[in-house]
Amino acid sequence: MAVYAMVHIDVTDPEEYAKYASLAGAAVAKFDGEFLARGGECLQMEGQGRARNVILRFKDWQTAKAFYASPEYQEALRHGLPASRREYTFVEGV
Repeated sequence: MAVYAMVHIDVTDPEEYAKYASLAGAAVAKFDGEFLARGGECLQMEGQGRARNVILRFKDWQTAKAFYASPEYQEALRHGLPASRREYTFVEGV
């Protein structure tokens, strides 16, 4: 069953975050992930929102967790975490 990553982000250092985005995109591709939404226009209807929102799809839990733990994505996070405030959640599809 598909697993989705929902990521809500406020970028605090655009230059460093651009490095993250490039590395993260390559890691997503390596694990056959698919971007369904990536930083487009959004409208926050309830609660606290973030300026940037990303939705990814992976084929299953094993792949999603392997992606997140991979050396490639961990390298990306070295740039992304200090350059943003964010929430990152995996959720099982229906």
